[in-house]
Amino acid sequence: MIDTHAHIAATWEGAAYPGGTVGVLARAAAAGVAHVVCVGAGGDAAEMAAAVACARAHPGVSAITGIHPHDAKNVDAALWQAVVQTCALPEVVAVGETGLDFHYDSSPRDVQDAIFRRHIQLARQLRKPLCIHTRDAEELTLRVLREEGADAVGGVIHCFSGTCAFGLAALDFGFYLSIPGIVTFKKAGEIVETVQKAPLDRLLVETDSPFLAPIPHRGKQNEPAYVALTLAKIAEIKGLSLAELERATDENAVRLFGPRLQVRLAG
Repeated sequence: MIDTHAHIAATWEGAAYPGGTVGVLARAAAAGVAHVVCVGAGGDAAEMAAAVACARAHPGVSAITGIHPHDAKNVDAALWQAVVQTCALPEVVAVGETGLDFHYDSSPRDVQDAIFRRHIQLARQLRKPLCIHTRDAEELTLRVLREEGADAVGGVIHCFSGTCAFGLAALDFGFYLSIPGIVTFKKAGEIVETVQKAPLDRLLVETDSPFLAPIPHRGKQNEPAYVALTLAKIAEIKGLSLAELERATDENAVRLFGPRLQVRLAG
């Protein structure tokens, strides 16, 4: 199993795991998780550096770095230079998470749009995939992806929780859909329909730790060890065995992010 999106090096939003990063990775390995993609996408260079340091210190960990749309307002010349330098590192397998969040509007919408476009342009320069966060902004997200030529690098719509129409449209840009623990919730929205309709070779799985823990841990702190619960629900929806789905999503993750994800967690 590969958890394609987890904030295991972050100190924001209360992401302090029992036993620290070493503890969370040990529990993940014991649960059968082979690789964790650690995301560093806060509002400063420290979050990116923490994700890279985690990937360097632990076999079976890779990094994704960038500036979250919540923090787009913080981007100045110095911070953007840090994004460019960090995203170019070999430990970093994708650019992001970037995108648009019109639900919280933590940054002005025009600023989010501009910084989103800069991330896409950077991904194209580096020839690395994108990790997209989008909430209440599906139409504009698709327009920006089209206008900036995001299909040249592809990527993933992380923590997919949107409409089925949006999910299927994102596939046309060469994107994968990463399914979070929300799919296990009683009120999962259109995620179940999307999982049913999306091709198996375009699905990934994630925890988005420390958020959105799957049933039966809902409301508690999430962590990569719980990714198997989400996988089991997706397998049920697709009518597949857990082994079949695990193999397919692992292959998809390696295809998108590269062979680094074949390095397994120690333990």
